[in-house]
Amino acid sequence: MKRGKSAGHHEHCDKCYSVHCQAPVQSSVSCLVIKCHKNCGATFHMCKQEEHQLLCPNETVPCLNVHYGCPLTMQRRRLARHLEVCPASVVCCSQEWNRWPVSESDLTFYRNISESPQTELHLDVAMALRDQELLFRSIKMKNIFPELMMESPVLQDITAGVNRPAEEAACSSDYAEFRVNSCAQIEVKELNQEERDALAKSEDVDDIQNYSSWEKIFAKEMGGCKDSHLQCESKEANIAEYNMYLVHHGAMLINFGQLAACTPREKDFVYGSLEPIEVQTVHTFNIPTSYRAKRSHLKDPAQKAKSFHRSVDTEDLGLSADDLPKCDEVQSTLLCSLEKELKGHLISESVTVDGLYVDVGTQTYNFSSAPFKTDASLADVIADKPHGLHVHIEAESVTRRHNKTSSAFSYMCGHFFRRDEYRSHFRNVHSDIQASLSGWLQQRCPLAYLGCTFTQTRFQPAGHQATVKYCQDANTFILETQVPSSLCESVKTFSRERNGVHNLDPLSRLPLEILQHVAGYLDSFTLSQLSQVSRLMREVCATLLQERGMVSLKWEKKTYSHGGSSWRCRKKVWEFSSLFSPVDRWSFSDAPSMSDHLKTCSFYEREDRTEPVVLACLGEVREKRREEK
Repeated sequence: MKRGKSAGHHEHCDKCYSVHCQAPVQSSVSCLVIKCHKNCGATFHMCKQEEHQLLCPNETVPCLNVHYGCPLTMQRRRLARHLEVCPASVVCCSQEWNRWPVSESDLTFYRNISESPQTELHLDVAMALRDQELLFRSIKMKNIFPELMMESPVLQDITAGVNRPAEEAACSSDYAEFRVNSCAQIEVKELNQEERDALAKSEDVDDIQNYSSWEKIFAKEMGGCKDSHLQCESKEANIAEYNMYLVHHGAMLINFGQLAACTPREKDFVYGSLEPIEVQTVHTFNIPTSYRAKRSHLKDPAQKAKSFHRSVDTEDLGLSADDLPKCDEVQSTLLCSLEKELKGHLISESVTVDGLYVDVGTQTYNFSSAPFKTDASLADVIADKPHGLHVHIEAESVTRRHNKTSSAFSYMCGHFFRRDEYRSHFRNVHSDIQASLSGWLQQRCPLAYLGCTFTQTRFQPAGHQATVKYCQDANTFILETQVPSSLCESVKTFSRERNGVHNLDPLSRLPLEILQHVAGYLDSFTLSQLSQVSRLMREVCATLLQERGMVSLKWEKKTYSHGGSSWRCRKKVWEFSSLFSPVDRWSFSDAPSMSDHLKTCSFYEREDRTEPVVLACLGEVREKRREEK
């Protein structure tokens, strides 16, 4: 490491790397040879001690993630191994999967499962409801149905001219009329000079803060116009240069009223004074030999039946607006969301048929909850309505070859874990449980397509009695240990004896050291739940945060008085992940056979056949025998 000259700098020490250096000790030449006081084995000149502290493996240094919340300090040689279990080394699970919307052929099963979801037992239904909730929150109604949104309050004030003077209100009304007519592609009302002056003096105009920038641009353009005017008065411009100048600057001159100052011959310029230019058409496109025109377009246009444009509306049905059926918000929104992903949703969409023919179609929707608020999502629209299941319970894994523009919704796990916990989470949750829900880990009745909702779990962790369940609070799978009934009875008996007396339960009465020792055997998810039981248990779990928990930074956006903003770290958040105890091997549970359920299944209808049925190939066999005879 290169050092600058200082009070302890020696010319001999900079070039000496000998352990057995015998150079004489002089104040300006060399110094003593010493050993590292941290006992790392290094030998160097005394003036290099500060540099050695930057490389010494036994030097105590903070963690590399100290700026991300890790408070631990250790020897430098232990940093690499510590990163594997560092509480600030947090990983976000990015596992993705797809779900398709429910089709009309499966409505019976999903209608029955929505009435009694039983999410603790139906793991696939619980996972689908979680994904559906995230989907409904992410879909914004203004992106799907912009024509059904409430009118903005700002636009209402502009059109109505509320709480404004008469002149400003008239000016704003003309401006609003200009904006509305421009969107509808209707002829814009021409403003006179007085109305233009009133509009220029009004401060209630969009982007008024950019007035100074515009003024500079206009001033530069006006200066260029004046220069060109002076050049035209000393020099007669030919028609070619004049036309080229108008091509580049004509639009700007007409819009800002500077055309009269730049006209070399006439002060008032009109398009009628220009000479017409002959238009020459050049055909550079050859029709491919493989092109085949549609048969409907090969007919003689003179003999074609006359057609006319006609707008078809709901009034042609002969029903009033109240009698028209209302559209379902969920089904229509999901359908339009998938269509928007492919080609976008338009209230009026034009489709080109064959280069010359264009078909125009209009699709409208009638919702009972319309118009929608500006920031409303699909979850807000159906908040007061009964929720059902509108996505399939079967999930499809996403691969690198997956096309994102397909008619399916993608979801991501999104849970955070320590780096040493991620391997166990991915293997048990995504590989073992989630990938085996459809018929392997969880088995449904074969008559589910008829509406039967019976299901049973076929596997359990080997070695201990536990059941896989889905926790709605944490939105993840957990292992629920089967507690012996005798232990539950003892706890209930103690509660009845101490009823009305403020006293601790048997677990909380144990010494703090024993509670910490017992808590060390619990998994991360159990620790997160135990920390919410009481203050004592929260203090016990807090002692294990650095060893078993994870830390992340909580950011907040700060806005300054001048309008600028920045992000800053407000605090450090310590928490436990949702990881349950790792499962290395699974075994079959004591669940009965599915045939036992079919004996009592209400959807299993047995039909006895007593009349003989002719086989399909029996007639051919008879004919062959007759030919042989």
